[in-house]
Amino acid sequence: MSTEEGWHTVDDGAKLYTKTWKASDEKARLVFVHGFSDHCNAYYNFFPTLSAKGITVYAFDQRGWGRSVIKSSQKGLTGPTTRVLADITSLIRPLTPSPVPLFLMGHSMGGAEVLTWMSQGPADVKKHIRGYLAETPFIAIHPSTRPLKMTVVLGRLAGKVLPRKQMVQVIDAKFVSRDSAVQKAFAEDRLCHDTGTLEGLAGMLDRAADLENGKVKISEGAGEGGITRLWVGHGTEDKVCSYGAAKEFFDTVTVKDKEFKTYPGWYHKLHAEPGEDSITFANDIAKWILDRSGATGEPNESKSKL
Repeated sequence: MSTEEGWHTVDDGAKLYTKTWKASDEKARLVFVHGFSDHCNAYYNFFPTLSAKGITVYAFDQRGWGRSVIKSSQKGLTGPTTRVLADITSLIRPLTPSPVPLFLMGHSMGGAEVLTWMSQGPADVKKHIRGYLAETPFIAIHPSTRPLKMTVVLGRLAGKVLPRKQMVQVIDAKFVSRDSAVQKAFAEDRLCHDTGTLEGLAGMLDRAADLENGKVKISEGAGEGGITRLWVGHGTEDKVCSYGAAKEFFDTVTVKDKEFKTYPGWYHKLHAEPGEDSITFANDIAKWILDRSGATGEPNESKSKL
């Protein structure tokens, strides 16, 4: 396994920080989209574990987050949903066609973005995606931390007038993981700046609402060979994103190859839970991907179906 850092320039000239965990014996590739107030170097041993199993991971810091922020005014400056989805497309397109099966995964806010991209992304790129994964996707905020409806309404109205106005939305560190070391690291990580813009926050809430209310439809035809393959995982004690909302959304998805994995008692960052749990999660992800890549004895679905 080796790593490589770089920068990707999107169509409007913005530069996004990228990092790749390269597998020495490559069996599959995974593009990963991080969540709110996060960055791609904060996923602990998750990416190295996948790489060691033959899965090359391509990750990046989204616009407005992590090392893609060069100056303070760029914090949370994600742009509207069309811009967010276009950035994801821009990262994926150069990887297609891929010599090995290509997958797309997102965590939390990034999980919702992946689900939205499945529905709204360009067909000429989606046809190269073997499967999609969403870790604790943001379909709805957990009831214990859900903002008052009036606050959301006022924020959206203000966002139309002052889209770039920044607002700090702190995620309580004690909710991210049961591991106290992870909690401490998250609270002290300056790249996890908790700062959104009114436009970006409104877009995040709107994407979640569209998924929760059924406006975003996931059906067959969103992936390689005209097949949609979807994995969703969620911890039952996640107090950031609603487990129930994720499960209800998943149950509305009418595709043949789908799996919902429940992690009883786990928190928000499944990849950073304590002890053997983080390894269990990484192994679950690797198995699902490799099972669909012909690398664990399962049939390797032919690209001739395209």
